[in-house]
Amino acid sequence: MVTARIQGRGFAVPGAMDQAQLWDDYFVDHYDGNRTARRVWSSSGVTTRHGVVDPRVEDVGSWGTGARMARFAQEALPLGKEAAASALADSGLTAADIGLFAVASCTGYSTPGLDILLARDLGMTPSVQRLFVGHMGCYAALPGLGAVADFTVARSRPSLLLCLELPSLHAQPKTATTSDRRASEDDVQQMVAHALFSDAAAAVVLQPGGPGLELIDVVALTDASTSDHMTWDITDLGFKMGLSARVPDVLALHVRDVIDGLLATHGIARESIAGWAVHPGGPRILDVVEDRLDLPADAMNASRATLRDYGNCSSATVLLVLDELIKEGLDPGDHVVAMAFGPGLTLYAALLRAT
Repeated sequence: MVTARIQGRGFAVPGAMDQAQLWDDYFVDHYDGNRTARRVWSSSGVTTRHGVVDPRVEDVGSWGTGARMARFAQEALPLGKEAAASALADSGLTAADIGLFAVASCTGYSTPGLDILLARDLGMTPSVQRLFVGHMGCYAALPGLGAVADFTVARSRPSLLLCLELPSLHAQPKTATTSDRRASEDDVQQMVAHALFSDAAAAVVLQPGGPGLELIDVVALTDASTSDHMTWDITDLGFKMGLSARVPDVLALHVRDVIDGLLATHGIARESIAGWAVHPGGPRILDVVEDRLDLPADAMNASRATLRDYGNCSSATVLLVLDELIKEGLDPGDHVVAMAFGPGLTLYAALLRAT
């Protein structure tokens, strides 16, 4: 049976920023030295992040949504082109070989969209099919991967998935939080978002058969009763994150059943999984997954390294973690589980195998 396999990977990030220096040079004043903000920042697990906007140079907190979207269109095209072109080169294909081009993003919109403009700039054929996966949030890479894999299997043609996120464009205005005032829940949610999120573009090329990382299955679970725990609202001042502290507790309720169900369907024991590509939504998320799945202490190494070096890049992040796992080395037959979480509250998981 023909299956879809990842045979090309490419990534692009804007300029790097030191996390500690960002606090010292900008956010300490942004939050008036608030102790809660300082604690959130220091416990984020992030050392380096990347952004098309450096708040020390441009403070976009007062920008309207229109100005932020215009900047998104300006910055996203070269970043997306670099990531997609790198994935194509890694696969040995040209842009004209691609049958389906899918783009996932929740941080910017324009029409004509990135899918149309990048297909043009990369040199894809006028008949290339396109798919835009919008506003799904941090887990969008996995349903996107499932969609392009289904196309590749059904049509026996290559596909390309690009996840491109620029959350640096959505910094929120300075609040009235002071060092001697207890931060409100909304304040804390913005502190967490500002401490974690970073910009990146990640692309993968899938081909029917051949060597690569084979996509075996994709599953999902949405707990709609907790849909208010994670939100991404379009406001007059960009997109605003709502991130309840209860998110890890909800994931703790579901992650074991979802993963054990996925593995049982394919007769695979949890202990035999060679690599875990878990979206690093934050350090506590990784701790919960590690604990609930009884994973060894080093199972989250690729996820923690990605969080440290790139931050949380929304939908692009799980592809960065997968790349880290592949670089560490996988043997033929090794199984990998990829997981990501987002609004809904939704958990997506994929089972892959090195061939």
